[in-house]
Formats: sequence, C-alpha cells, structure tokens
Amino acid sequence: MDKVCASAVEAVADIPDRASLAVGGFGLSGVPTVLIQAVYEQGATALEVVSNNCGVDGRGLGVLLAAGRISRVTGSYVGENKEFARQYLSGELEVELVPQGTLAERLRAGGAGVPAFYTPAGVGTQVADGGLPWRYTTDGTVALASPPKETREFAGRTYVLEHAITTDFALVRAWRGDRHGNLVLRKASANFNPLAAMAGRITVAEVEELVEPGELDPDAVHVPGVFVQRVVELTGEQAADKAMEKRTVRV
Repeated sequence: MDKVCASAVEAVADIPDRASLAVGGFGLSGVPTVLIQAVYEQGATALEVVSNNCGVDGRGLGVLLAAGRISRVTGSYVGENKEFARQYLSGELEVELVPQGTLAERLRAGGAGVPAFYTPAGVGTQVADGGLPWRYTTDGTVALASPPKETREFAGRTYVLEHAITTDFALVRAWRGDRHGNLVLRKASANFNPLAAMAGRITVAEVEELVEPGELDPDAVHVPGVFVQRVVELTGEQAADKAMEKRTVRV
C-alpha cells in the first residue's frame, strides 16, 4: 500500500515514447512542475498530452514543448505560450481544442468508466460539425481537420456526443498526500488535478506535504488513493516554487 517513490525520476522512469499523459493544472496553478522536469530529463518523446493548457514559455509543459517532445495536445487554451502557437500554426504540432467544461467532463468520465456523454456545448459550431484544424501544413493550409460528431435531440434541444478520455499516465500536484495516495488540494490548485488523476491508468502525484495514513480527514480528500499509483514527496524548496503567469499591481 505504500506508494511513495524515492524520487520523481524513479516515478516517471517507465513513461515510454508516444505515451499519452493527462496533466493537471490551470495556467501555472497546481502544475506538477517537478514531475514534468523529470520527464524532460528522462527523455520520453512524441508525447500526447491532455491538459487545459500547455504551460508558458519555459515553464510547466512549455519545457517539454520547447524541446520538441510533444506531438499532440488536447486542451482548451493556448494562452501565453508563444511557442505553442508557433508550433501549431507551422504544422509541427497537432492540437485538438475542446471547450473547457467538455474537456473536464471527458477526463472525469474516463475515470468514472463512462465511455461517452451528450452535451449542448459546441452544438452549431465546428466542434460538432467538424472542420476545426487539428494540424496545419507548412504553407498554412489545413492538413488534418476534426471530424463531425454525432448529435441527438433531447426534450427539443440538440446535444453533441463527446467521448471520454483515458491516458497511459497522469501527472498531478497536491497540497497534502498520504502514503496510500489519498490527496488533498488547496484553493486554485483544485482545478484539473482531480480530473487528470482519475483519467490516468498510472497516476503519479507530487505532494507538497507527505503524511501518514489516517492523518487526512476523509471528508477533506479530493482524490481517493484508488486513483493514484505513485506518490513523490517534494522538498521544501520544490513545494515553495510556484510561478505566476502575470503579476499585476494596483495603484
């Protein structure tokens, strides 16, 4: 039952080339930066990533992106990452853009064993009708576009069928965790982390504080240990290293 790994490097050592990864975080909040860095050092490439966004230049998933180690991204936001936009528009990267709520539910459904679901989000747009550019050619024409999706009417309203997402691995970050893999998240970091943790067949969690089994209030647990296979305890320095996308000052 003790799921604690000696290091982040050990925890991600078996991630192979072309693996699919669900990665927690929103912007730079709750991003498993230590595990991402370990994947970078480990060398896996051609990774297919599912995450709300792809970090920023030089931070979070942006580290793997800049190294050319990501081949496909399923996400909802390009955000502040100029390299992400450049690779997508130049045809180096395949990108499936998904409405944010739909992406969250696709991950949750994958973890819950629900194969697909209907949602009104995207009806009447290219999300449902198809034609969203997934990959461009170097001359800017569309090399691969999204296919049309099944739609169905319920009580006079049209819905689109969306398929659940499961991945080979998931990388998440938590505030506290125990040796059995139970996780507690804090404030904004409780974003896509629980959903990514559910979707991964092998989920690796980096925790800012490691406690013994029984110390966590069961009512406070956001991710039950059944969804987590490996736990990495961060050092104090690693736990405190929390970057911000934009710093604003009010005068």
